[in-house]
Amino acid sequence: MTGEERRHAMLEALCIRRHDTRENLAFEFGVCKRTIEHDVLKLSLMYPVYTTQGHGGGIHVMDGFYINRPRLNEKEIDLLSKILPGLADEDRKIMSEILKKYGGKKK
Repeated sequence: MTGEERRHAMLEALCIRRHDTRENLAFEFGVCKRTIEHDVLKLSLMYPVYTTQGHGGGIHVMDGFYINRPRLNEKEIDLLSKILPGLADEDRKIMSEILKKYGGKKK
């Protein structure tokens, strides 16, 4: 497994677990804790990965972030945004949440 593959697998694991320790990740991926620290540093430059210290500390991925989450493309966002004003209250709320969750910044 290359370093890039290991970091990708680590990110996928963190997205599922939301939190882990460097010791556990080092054991799981068969590398030393220092390698995990380097990997976390590289991941944190591209993804919302961060560390905390103390009880409950370790390596975390920001709430709401998931790798490979499906995203709407620009045309899909535009179409759903056009439909949105014509929807009834509850349907409008649901559509707004879908656009927010899968559409990125544009609503």
